[in-house]
Amino acid sequence: MATNPASVIRSREYITALLLAAVLGAPISAIAYGFLALVAGAQRILFVGLPQQLFGPSIPAWWPVPWLLLCGLLTGLTIRYLPGNGGHSPAFGFRAGSAPTKAELPAVILASFTTLSLGAVLGPEAPLIAIGGGLAALTVHLVKKDAPPMAITILASAGSFAAISTLLGSPVLAAFLIMEIAGVGGMTLSLVALPGLLASGIGALVFVGLDAWSGLGTFSLILPSVPPAVPPTLASLGWALVIGLVCTLLGWLIRSTGLWLRPLVHWNRILVTAGLGMLVGVTAMAYQLLTGHSFTEVLFSGQDALPDLVANAASYPLAVLIVLIVCKSVAYGLSLSAFRGGPVFPSMFIGAALGIAVSGLPGLDLAPAIAMGIGAMCTTMLRLPLTSTLLATLLLGSDGVSVTPQVVVAVVVAFVITNVLPAAGPKPSGEVKG
Repeated sequence: MATNPASVIRSREYITALLLAAVLGAPISAIAYGFLALVAGAQRILFVGLPQQLFGPSIPAWWPVPWLLLCGLLTGLTIRYLPGNGGHSPAFGFRAGSAPTKAELPAVILASFTTLSLGAVLGPEAPLIAIGGGLAALTVHLVKKDAPPMAITILASAGSFAAISTLLGSPVLAAFLIMEIAGVGGMTLSLVALPGLLASGIGALVFVGLDAWSGLGTFSLILPSVPPAVPPTLASLGWALVIGLVCTLLGWLIRSTGLWLRPLVHWNRILVTAGLGMLVGVTAMAYQLLTGHSFTEVLFSGQDALPDLVANAASYPLAVLIVLIVCKSVAYGLSLSAFRGGPVFPSMFIGAALGIAVSGLPGLDLAPAIAMGIGAMCTTMLRLPLTSTLLATLLLGSDGVSVTPQVVVAVVVAFVITNVLPAAGPKPSGEVKG
């Protein structure tokens, strides 16, 4: 007999779940904050602090290569030998699924930590969703071993909400992301969303409080410097069609790279992942040698580099932007094939860089160009049009309202073409150890 969501919401068990979600929100958010702080600290030490101590302010271009080799080696070993495969492969975008079990959580944490801290081009959002959901489900099992599946699902979702409550700049945006991944609606949406929103609200307070206490940062995606808003024009709407098409084709190539390399990765998980990591490092090295800009602009998720890219958009020559887009896309595709992380932030960075590169075209201003690039690229890589539209518009703050029409056009074009193009690679057949 089907469960009536309206009856569930009125039940005492559901009220208990709400209370438990509120209780879980604080510790899970604190764990998520600590994870992000450790990743950021490791990145600063290994790629900035240590080489500056050894070589001074001019860090050699080869510096990331051995670290990316180590990144591939450690990530490959974790996925190969620990239960749970280190979580879902990001090559398929976001996938709704059950929270990792107690036995699988260590692999998810270790694989994502080595991926993110040692320079692979993926984001922290997918690991945080898995870690938050897994910790919440584990808590439910510890409290009540015979808890019904619905309770576990609701509280696991709440844990995921709490873990990424402020990472994307808004708890509401994080909620849209999780709900669109899950593909639920109606009363069932309310059933799952209420505990999650409660946990994410508490989680946002925890993030702010820990930032004030520790001074390590909020780890939220924020653009301190936003291009001036401009009203939409027919010309900018026309460029939205072009940007949607270009982003879709570029995203298709990136995803194809990740998917077509996966069989090679499964041939020898450790050896191939280490080799792919080294190629990511070589790509970053080539960018610094060709442009004189730091290899860090190619490495990592792009979350920390995006605000500087937008703020200093005028200082990037077109040739440098083209090299940056190519190198970041190559490194992103290689990382998708074998590493563990999320696809959101690299998509946003590449989309923003592409928007800056075309912003000088007749009738196209910087703000809408950046927003359209982010929205279209995220739609192509995530296949989540609502979340992608919100990402592009909310990131620009109050100026985001003025660029919404162009973003919607670019997102729609990208979503339609993405679903018309042939599959970017082999269909998902489950993870294979090897």
